[in-house]
Amino acid sequence: MQRDIFTGEHDAFRDMVRSFIARQITPYHEQWERDGAVSRDVWLAAGRAGLLGIDVEEKYGGGGNPDYTYYLILNEELARAGANGPGFSVHNDIIGQYLLRLASPEQCERWLPGYCSGELITAIAMSEPGAGSDLQGIAASAVRDGGHYVLNGQKTFISNGQLCDLVIVVARTDPAAGPRGLSLLVVERGMAGFDRGRNLDKVGMHAQDTSELFFSDVRVPAGNLLGDEGGGFVALMQNLPRERVAIGTTALAAAEAVFEQTLEYCKQRQAFGRPIGSFQYNRFVLAEMATELAVARAFTDRAVTKHIAGRLSNEDASMLKWWDTELCNKIVDRCVQLHGGYGYMREYPVARAFADGRAQTIFGGTTEIMKEIIGRGLGV
Repeated sequence: MQRDIFTGEHDAFRDMVRSFIARQITPYHEQWERDGAVSRDVWLAAGRAGLLGIDVEEKYGGGGNPDYTYYLILNEELARAGANGPGFSVHNDIIGQYLLRLASPEQCERWLPGYCSGELITAIAMSEPGAGSDLQGIAASAVRDGGHYVLNGQKTFISNGQLCDLVIVVARTDPAAGPRGLSLLVVERGMAGFDRGRNLDKVGMHAQDTSELFFSDVRVPAGNLLGDEGGGFVALMQNLPRERVAIGTTALAAAEAVFEQTLEYCKQRQAFGRPIGSFQYNRFVLAEMATELAVARAFTDRAVTKHIAGRLSNEDASMLKWWDTELCNKIVDRCVQLHGGYGYMREYPVARAFADGRAQTIFGGTTEIMKEIIGRGLGV
């Protein structure tokens, strides 16, 4: 399908990304799934290829290109390849935006070169055992003590948790201030009292390390405060739409890829002497999926265009995230059924997509939270 949001330069970049994935990711992904984490080598390779910090100034080693479409292409191609292991989107679409928006010149000098080269892998620690979508329920605390904050608390479901060298921790610096009492502290690998728990055993996405993190009297220098004290909640709200766009567009690309694979399977697989796609019921299922994906693609690309122009509302980002992630689960489930017994075998991409994609309606804000945001925007 021709998509108006792309130019020839974008197409050339897509070709480069596909080549990178074919050389640096696909041959190793099965091993990474067994290991529960990717090799740090792929992060360094991504840095050399210019896939990290595309919008970071060149003086820090970035690409100096503010065009979000390049990140969109990277995320789409990773999704199409089923390459969920490298947590590049967390690094680029989430952490990078906090650093670019909030980091001081001194912090930029310290962190951005390694961020762009892949030497510093990043994560963000929001969720806790007792606080997920409700950020106001965060219990991790940081108390100012001279030139440091003393950080205590526990985080869970942290992507890049085992590999990360820098982690932005959401902590409560003023217990009496409600949402205005949250701040962002950057904890660095090797700080005393910062420990990683187990690499969590997930249903899918086995190559992406997802961890518990523990902070026990970690003395975080005041110079590692990101943004203003008490400004954490506002910063989170400002960055969540970008995160939800990334999740939604990735989900739609994954659904399109699985549909294409399934359509080809239905043309080749024979039953009762003819291709299974030629049976009316199966043909209708394929027609329904093709239509649903086409409608979602039109809505998604329109939303991306608004995001690039700085006009995408929080409600629209929530609609995008809800619709595309739920549609992905629906499409993949139907494709498993069309594959029959083979659809349940992990050697088939559709089976891995079935397990890997299920979390998309949960992380970044559950579908129910998305509907709540949309509903409030309607004034009800």
